[in-house]
Amino acid sequence: MIRITRSDFTVDEEVRQMKASSVGGIVTFIGTVRGESEGEAIDRMEIEIYPEMAEKQLRAIRDESIEKFNVNEMRIIHRFGELHLGDNIVLIAVSAGHRAEAFDACRYAIDELKKRVPIWKREHTSTGERWVEVGKPEDS
Repeated sequence: MIRITRSDFTVDEEVRQMKASSVGGIVTFIGTVRGESEGEAIDRMEIEIYPEMAEKQLRAIRDESIEKFNVNEMRIIHRFGELHLGDNIVLIAVSAGHRAEAFDACRYAIDELKKRVPIWKREHTSTGERWVEVGKPEDS
């Protein structure tokens, strides 16, 4: 399942929907808006996205992850719009028969998302605003 949305998501609900008798573990990654970047306090963040291309890339990453790591299911949710400190940005949830595959698939998915998905972040600080370069260590 892939979802690009302005709305927040509920991690517990997404995980609950992934449980099945064949699942031995579920791994989640939740990216949130942090209060500091490049040594400067962040007030808020705007995320812009090219929805059609982002969805296509996210679907490809999901399909690759499921096949490569032999996992049961993967959900990727990415938000856009104006977000504030502590808000959820992205969820990657992976269910698998065993933990190792779930962890590997989750790491692969977030790393590929950072490389391939057309998403832009603009941070707002007390001194102005700046675009965040995709793939920078601070963007991890």
